[in-house]
Amino acid sequence: MGPIGVLSLQGDFREHLEVLNALSVPTVRVRTPEDLAGISGLIIPGGESTVIDKLSKIYELSIPIKALVAEGLPVFGTCAGLIMLANELLDATQSQETFGGLDVVVQRNAFGSQVDSFETELDFKGIARKISAAFIRAPIVSSVGPDVDILSTLPNGQIVAVRQGNLLGISFHPEICEDYAVHEYFVAMCRTAKFAASN
Repeated sequence: MGPIGVLSLQGDFREHLEVLNALSVPTVRVRTPEDLAGISGLIIPGGESTVIDKLSKIYELSIPIKALVAEGLPVFGTCAGLIMLANELLDATQSQETFGGLDVVVQRNAFGSQVDSFETELDFKGIARKISAAFIRAPIVSSVGPDVDILSTLPNGQIVAVRQGNLLGISFHPEICEDYAVHEYFVAMCRTAKFAASN
């Protein structure tokens, strides 16, 4: 398996790199199109989705990432990363675009401001134990298409983790909870994915 790239334009990409390093998984900081060459997966971190959108265009990463998503590269989006993978946003800013790929509708900042942040434990389909999850100005998946698998919900039924093929999107931040289970889940996705790194 080749290295897993972490989009390193803005947000908490360092924490994701630290988790992968702790799991002894080779990594690449993705800041240019050349950094995408040979990766076996890509993590899109939390941060500001509008800023990630703008910077990905400035650094000429938007089109290559959209192409890799279409080709089947495993991609894992957390918080703002989930927003960037959604095909549709309920409350996008004017001119905001996403990489797309996930047949979901996402509401940005569904939990309000930073003061409304919280931590909890969740059941997660495919992981044998409860996982730790931190919600920080988190988005929510409002609706899913027929090919989307719901992996985790809050007790009130709000959808906070989904998978569609090689795309994994979650509302929360596992990388700041010292809980590596979701990252291990994604690494396993990368190992078993039928994706040939031809780029």
